[in-house]
Amino acid sequence: MKKSNDPLKKLIASDLYARYSGILSLSDISLFLTDTNGNILLELIPAPDFCTHVCQEHANQVCTDFKCRFKPGDEGTFICRQGLVNILVPIKSQDETLGYLAGMQVYSQDTEYQKYMIDIQSLKSEKNPDLEFIAKAISQLKTVEANRIQIHEQLCGHIAKNISLDLTKHTSHVDPDVERLSIEKEILERKIIDLEAKNMSLVINPHFLFNTLNSIARIAYFEGSHTTEELIYRLSDLLRYNLKQDDQLHTVGSEMDNIEKYLYIQKARFKNRLEYEIDVPEKIKSCRIPNMVIQPIVENSIIHGVMPKRDGGKICIRAEERRDKVVISIIDNGNGFPEHFLESLKKSENDSGLGFRSTDNRLKRYYGESFGLDIVKSDFSGSTVTITIPANQTGRIQQ
Repeated sequence: MKKSNDPLKKLIASDLYARYSGILSLSDISLFLTDTNGNILLELIPAPDFCTHVCQEHANQVCTDFKCRFKPGDEGTFICRQGLVNILVPIKSQDETLGYLAGMQVYSQDTEYQKYMIDIQSLKSEKNPDLEFIAKAISQLKTVEANRIQIHEQLCGHIAKNISLDLTKHTSHVDPDVERLSIEKEILERKIIDLEAKNMSLVINPHFLFNTLNSIARIAYFEGSHTTEELIYRLSDLLRYNLKQDDQLHTVGSEMDNIEKYLYIQKARFKNRLEYEIDVPEKIKSCRIPNMVIQPIVENSIIHGVMPKRDGGKICIRAEERRDKVVISIIDNGNGFPEHFLESLKKSENDSGLGFRSTDNRLKRYYGESFGLDIVKSDFSGSTVTITIPANQTGRIQQ
């Protein structure tokens, strides 16, 4: 390319990320900006470890699958050699390409099978990274529904168009800033309309829902579908309990009963890929705890730890008394939480870590700073998250 990439670098230096942070929050699929030589200039949404540390030959430079498509007309989505769906959108100024917006790096439901056909040994011989690291990186690759891929593709197109407008001077009588803001406003308005439509569809009388579920359960009983009947009753109980989102303390026993129903339903879904064990002494079950603080942690263990493993895994929930404290441990033998998830816990604004932080804050608000949530361990052998509450407490709320 004759034209220098300096304008693109200057645009990045002007805090490009902050300009698009609102729109970027609509997606968690990778997105980065490169120059025409394949150098990654700015990572807008982090790429998977597999692509960054295994596929890329050099740090901060795209892999060969991207590089070979840096030519006119070869843009849009494509499937790489490992079966991942990727996207490449040119950044143009006055009909000349100055760089590319690239990313995606996920499996579609049609290509997911290729994830399990990756030859780990050949990758090890090519780049000589740690074999365990490669296996974990592969397990963390996402599979995304077709509609989310389409949304991310549209988002990339809009951002690429905006960046091109920023780089192009005097292309029209319309101020590029006004044009960009107009596009961003259009995207956000569409997102709000979608969310409103989804919320409207969720507005339903709870009593109608429970009565309907119980009626279906009775039909299953008369038809001899006892497993279906049990699942429906447990789902009904689970929903009823989850609606009790008040600021009152519940017993550990009632929380465990609710979690057992949740795990029973998940077990029916994942079958032999999920095993679970709950071991809570009777004397601890009378202790009181804010409701719905344990179940989200169990859910995270299933999503981030157990399910990415090909053979699944096991979740153990144990409680023990240590002097004047009760420690509830949620233990899994999965792959550990992804690195980006653990990093998000250190930041003040990130949705993926919000549940853990809010849970820790709730516990501290009730019991004081010496209590709360702690990620004791998270590595390739599994994760351990603990919740610490007083052994003898009256459930005071600290102001």
